Amino acid sequence: MSARHPSLLPRGTSLNRRLLLALSAAGLLTLGGPAALAQAKAGGTLNWAVNPVPSSIVPLTTTAGGNTEIGPKIVEGLLTYDEELRPKPLLATAWTVSKDGLQYKFELRRGVKWHDGKDFTSADVAFSINTLKQVHPRGRATFANVTEVRTPDAHTAVIVLSKPSPFLLTALAAAESPIVPKHLYEGSDVAASKYNSAPVGTGPFVFKEWVQGSHIILERNPNYWDKPKPYLDRVVVRFVTDSAARAAALESGSLDLGAGGGGIPITDVERFKKLPNVNVESRNWAYVGDHQQIYFNLDTPALQKIEVRRALAQSIDLNAFNRTVWLGLGKLSASPIGTLQSRYHDKSIQPYPFNPKQAEADLDAAGYKRDAQGTRLKLRLLFNPFVDRRAVDFVRQSLGRIGVDANIEAYDFATYVTKAYTDRAFDITFESLTNIFDPSVGVQRIFWSKNFKVGLPFSNAPHYVNPEVDRLLEAAAVEVDEARRRELFVAFQQQVHKDIPSIEVGANPNVTVSNKRVHQYAPTGEGIRGSFSELYLAP
Repeated sequence: MSARHPSLLPRGTSLNRRLLLALSAAGLLTLGGPAALAQAKAGGTLNWAVNPVPSSIVPLTTTAGGNTEIGPKIVEGLLTYDEELRPKPLLATAWTVSKDGLQYKFELRRGVKWHDGKDFTSADVAFSINTLKQVHPRGRATFANVTEVRTPDAHTAVIVLSKPSPFLLTALAAAESPIVPKHLYEGSDVAASKYNSAPVGTGPFVFKEWVQGSHIILERNPNYWDKPKPYLDRVVVRFVTDSAARAAALESGSLDLGAGGGGIPITDVERFKKLPNVNVESRNWAYVGDHQQIYFNLDTPALQKIEVRRALAQSIDLNAFNRTVWLGLGKLSASPIGTLQSRYHDKSIQPYPFNPKQAEADLDAAGYKRDAQGTRLKLRLLFNPFVDRRAVDFVRQSLGRIGVDANIEAYDFATYVTKAYTDRAFDITFESLTNIFDPSVGVQRIFWSKNFKVGLPFSNAPHYVNPEVDRLLEAAAVEVDEARRRELFVAFQQQVHKDIPSIEVGANPNVTVSNKRVHQYAPTGEGIRGSFSELYLAP
C-alpha cells in the first residue's frame, strides 16, 4: 500500500497545469473539480461561527468539537482523506505498510516550515505519535500497540507496532492525530502547554489572537508549502453561543459559515432553505460519524441495578424523540456502532420497547416506589453543550412520567467536561461522542474498561467494566480479517445492549449553513474538520 507525492511532474508542465494535476492526483478536487479551482479567488475574510467555546485549540489532549474544527486550520496530520476515507498525502507524501502489518513507513514532505520558521522533521512526527499515545483520549487506544517511532533520517518516520492495527492508516488526520512541534512541547507539561491555545503549526493559517468570549483570528500562512493555497486572507472564528443570534447573523450575512453546534436551530432549517443568500446542507461526514447517547453513571448505587437502567430506557420513546426533537432528520441507532458505520453496525439491535407501565412496575420491584410527592428517584442530568437542549428536556419529561426526577444541570463546555469526567458529578449525561471513522477509535474508548481514567475527557463515562467486552474490543482492534472483525464487533454490540450502560440514540442531524459566496469549505472526508486551504469567497 503506497502513495507518491503528485507534484513530481514532468518538466515543462505549466504552473496551473501542474497544480491541477497535483490536486487531482491527491483526490482533492472531488467536490467541484478543476472548474472549481479555475474559479478560486484569493483574498477575503471568512466569518465562521463555532459553538460551544473550546477550552483550547489544538486537538492534542482532547477530542472536543471546537478543537477538532479549529485546530486543523493551523496544525496538520500526516494524511488527509476522501469521502470514502481513502488516504491522501499531506505531511506524508508516500507510505508503505509491511506485509505483517507491524511497520508503517512514511516519507515526509520536504521544505515544510513551522510557523516560527523551524524545519518540520521526522522528530516532530515521533514526538507527536508518542505524545498522542499518552494524552489523547482516543490516541490511548489508537496507538496502544506502538512500540516505537523510528526516525532513520529527517524525512522518514517508521511507526513500529507490537500487534496489527488495521485502522491506523485512517487515524492520521489533523483532527485526530495532529503533528505538533517537538521543539516547543518537549520537556513541558503537554496538557498545560500554552501552545495548545496559541498553536504553532505547519498548516495554511497562522494563529494570531484569541479574545476570550469573542473570537479567534487566523491569518494566511504566506509560506505554506502548498502554494497558492490558502486563498483566504483571514479566518475569524466567532463564538456566538445564542442560537437565535447565530441564525440572525447567518441570515444577514455577518456570519458566512456555521455547522453543527455553530449552526442554526433545527427548527429554522425549512425557513433557511428558502433564503436567497444561503445554502443549507444536511450531511454527516464520513470521518466524524455523528452519534449521540445517554450514559448512566454506574457508580451511582441506584443505577448499578440493571432493572433500573432498563426501566429508564423503556420510558423514552426514541421514535417520538426523532420526530419532535430532530424533526425526523436523525438516524436512530440502538447500538453504539451507528448506522453510519455500515460495515460493522448490527441492525438487528432495536431499542428497548417504549413501555412506561412496565418501567414503573420494574422500578416498584427494584424497591423504588413513588413517595407522597410521586417521586421514586432524584438524579442529576447533565448534557454536553453540543446536544440540543430540547433533547435533554425530552429525556427529563420522559423520566418524570415514571416518577424519576431528573434535575438538569447546564454548564458551559469546559465546566461540563470537568463535572462529567473529572468530578464525575452526574447520574445521567446526554453525550455526543462520535463514532469517528472506526469502532476501535470512536467506540472502544467508551466501553473499554482500561480507558476509564478520572480526568480524561470523552473516555469511559459510565465506568463500565465487562471482561468479555474488553476481550472482544481488543481482539477486533488487531484483527486484519474483515469478516472476523465484523463478527467481533457484532458480539460486542449484543453484549453492550444486554448490559445497558447507555441508551444509544443515534446520528443527530448535522446541518451546515453557508453564505452563497463560500465555496469548497469541506472538500475532504473530514468535512468541517478539514483545513479550509481550498475555501474561497466568490459571488
